[in-house]
Amino acid sequence: MTDQDSERYVSRLTKGTLALVLAGGRGSRLKQLTQWRAKPAVPFGGKFRIIDFPLSNCVNSGIRKVCILTQYKSHSLFQHVQRGWGFMRGELGEFIELLPAQQRLETSWYKGTADAIYQNIDIIRSHNPEFVLVLAGDHIYKMDYGPMLAAHAKAGADITVGCIEVPMREASSFGVMAVDENNRIVEFTEKPAQPAPMPGRDDVALASMGIYVYRTEVLINELLRDADDPDSTHDFGGDIIPGVIARLKVTAYPFRQAANGCQAYWRDVGTIDAYWRANMELIGISPELNLYDRDWPIWTYQAQVPPAKFIFDDEGRRGMAVDSMVAGGCIVSGSYVRHSLLFSNVHVHSFAHIEDTVIFPDVQIGRHCSIRKAVIDKGCIIPPNTRIGVDAAEDAARFHVSEEGVVLVTPDMLGQRLHYAR
Repeated sequence: MTDQDSERYVSRLTKGTLALVLAGGRGSRLKQLTQWRAKPAVPFGGKFRIIDFPLSNCVNSGIRKVCILTQYKSHSLFQHVQRGWGFMRGELGEFIELLPAQQRLETSWYKGTADAIYQNIDIIRSHNPEFVLVLAGDHIYKMDYGPMLAAHAKAGADITVGCIEVPMREASSFGVMAVDENNRIVEFTEKPAQPAPMPGRDDVALASMGIYVYRTEVLINELLRDADDPDSTHDFGGDIIPGVIARLKVTAYPFRQAANGCQAYWRDVGTIDAYWRANMELIGISPELNLYDRDWPIWTYQAQVPPAKFIFDDEGRRGMAVDSMVAGGCIVSGSYVRHSLLFSNVHVHSFAHIEDTVIFPDVQIGRHCSIRKAVIDKGCIIPPNTRIGVDAAEDAARFHVSEEGVVLVTPDMLGQRLHYAR
């Protein structure tokens, strides 16, 4: 075993790395789910928030110096991180810092992903890391960043870009790259109208995950260069990466399963349909994303609530859940829940029928309700006898219906004001 393959080598690299998590986006394609919260703060998987996944990846990878860059409606995100991620030990050099948009260098809010980091460049300098790992705070995946850092160092790269194979029909939503036989990126186009397929494959393209490893001095130099460019949109995928390919050594790091070399699990949950599908995948017998992996736990904040309870066992009034995930604090009272995912403190009252539905915390489902293929936002009180996902015209008149027929329901749509100024 060479030194560069050793665990000690990888641990040295991770210890010298500062992770910057971009968590300021609105996520407008999630419609009213992000009306009162940033996209990384959206609940996921019955217990977590989206941001818990990149943060857990950092901690599990041995990266304990993390800054979270926020902007849009960040209160919910701040609250979650402060409650659930306060276990770092500052005396050991560990931290998770929340960096709100504060106009440190400019008089404007963040103009793009690169500008967000540029406006905090003094904080990066103060931490003096050997490497900077730039992460998106809004994707669902489990990844050990250590091997990516090791590959970056071994190749002597200036920048390394994490990448996955995506179907051609989806590639135009990503940054698409072409690589040579040594995985050096020779071309990079952000969201091309006509994406180029991988060599020898006409069904997939090589797409950026929005994960970048930089040598710190390279990142700082390129951020300064980009800030001085009046024609730049100040975006990593749109400006910085395409602009450095000819000057610097930029390599691709394919995200694959260590056991078999196959494509690893990664989901962009940026639309209502994608979000709903990713949650539904978790209910399967053997989902690709294993939340029961004790070697790679997903950390989060959770309130202290009692176990889920299922009550009444009468004919026609039996509380039960089948092929479902039900969080603590839930009460399924004389109702039927099938192939659904219930977050904490959901109360489903008698004679209700729930199917193919994601229900956020603190929701009340009234008697005789029928709900199918829906996402129910936090705090909703669904009146008795309500039908959702049954009549398309009825749904479209009251709620948001996605392209694939997922019905999104929020308190505002029900005339229930959880957030208001006056």
